[in-house]
Amino acid sequence: MTRSFEELIAEASEASVDGWDFSWLDGRATEERPSWGYRQLLGERLARASAGLDVQTGGGEVLAGVPVLPPAMAATEAWPPNIARATRLLHPRGVVVVADPDRPPLPFGDAAFDLVTSRHPVTVWWAEIARVLRPGGTYLAQHVGPASVWELVEYFLGPQPEAARARRPDDEAAGARAAGLDVVDVRSERLRMEFHDIGAVVWFLRKVIWIVPGFTVDGELSRLRELDARIRAEGPFVAHSARTLIEARKPETPA
Repeated sequence: MTRSFEELIAEASEASVDGWDFSWLDGRATEERPSWGYRQLLGERLARASAGLDVQTGGGEVLAGVPVLPPAMAATEAWPPNIARATRLLHPRGVVVVADPDRPPLPFGDAAFDLVTSRHPVTVWWAEIARVLRPGGTYLAQHVGPASVWELVEYFLGPQPEAARARRPDDEAAGARAAGLDVVDVRSERLRMEFHDIGAVVWFLRKVIWIVPGFTVDGELSRLRELDARIRAEGPFVAHSARTLIEARKPETPA
């Protein structure tokens, strides 16, 4: 039986959005995955590291899935519900979870880690990453790329030409180099996303709050009704995420 607009909205509005687990969307939305396989790369690198730091770890779900962690492993997170979730997941694995406001400085000493990682950081503080890396150490991360999920952004906010130019891979690489890091690899891909019902859209925007800043159901009710009708008539709403893989290394000796 097809559920009504009101039923879908109510369900999505009440569902928990804590952590960084997207399984609530199973069967309701899909997203292609980057070809490089970040989780596998992360596991391979952490297995070889002696001291690792995962920046902006979210609820710790990605790090918790790594089979082998370094002897010393720390993670930072800013959002209190995620800090609690990451602590529950990662403490049993011996990971120290540190509440950090996501602004400099990172709460660690110079040259503390031989590997720093991050998946979808909101902000990248390149100078701090360089500071806490040991000479010869590596930063490996998957960043959100430019104009990610832009079809959904502009559906609610209208044209955003200036914002669409942010997070370009060449700018990311330039930021790393300006901090004294050598860029080893930069790759980017755009990946198809499909939202199969209006509840999936609402839950996604509640969880990923920077997509449509200030989003509320009441504030966007008319646009949500229009989008619900469009999905029912035409099929899934299609958008495209943008992902960038970046690897940068701290030189063994200062330049």
